Amino acid sequence: MDGCVFCKIINKELPATVYYEDDKLIAIKDINPAAPVHILIIPKEHIINVKDIDESNEQILVDIHRVANKLAKQLEIDEKGYRLITNCGKQAGQTVFHLHYHLLGGTDMGDKLL
Repeated sequence: MDGCVFCKIINKELPATVYYEDDKLIAIKDINPAAPVHILIIPKEHIINVKDIDESNEQILVDIHRVANKLAKQLEIDEKGYRLITNCGKQAGQTVFHLHYHLLGGTDMGDKLL
């Protein structure tokens, strides 16, 4: 989609630190981290947010969680705990309108939302 920063990263038009990539997903380092580990897990298909999940693309949610678990283990935050968050809509804090999940960890998150 034109102008979407995540689509530009997926298409290699913008640089990013990539932690994981396959034919469906890319996982990159957040450029403004809210925790020692802050990775964005992004489907390559341009889906605006979870409201746009339907039977044709619902498998992506399973894939995102599978990759989150793999990355958490790889980054050694799986045992102590981590947070997986997505924002849906402007009032929820979504600023990039391409579905993505924040994988956060490496510190005591307490009741902090992000």
